Amino acid sequence: MDTPKHILEQALKMTPADRFVIIEGLLNSLDEPDKTIDEIWAIEAEKRLEAYKQGNLKTLSCEEVFGLDSV
Repeated sequence: MDTPKHILEQALKMTPADRFVIIEGLLNSLDEPDKTIDEIWAIEAEKRLEAYKQGNLKTLSCEEVFGLDSV
């Protein structure tokens, strides 16, 4: 079995186009959806929306967020 170091050494000998294909494939493999994380964020979003509706969440205007009120 090849080690990560050996695979990297082999990849560095490839053409830039071939290296790009490998890099793109690796990056895409890290960006796969995770249902558990999506569910956690959906629950959090609902909690935040409910807190906002009940007036329990401090809000900022876009001017405050982007510092536009001091311009």
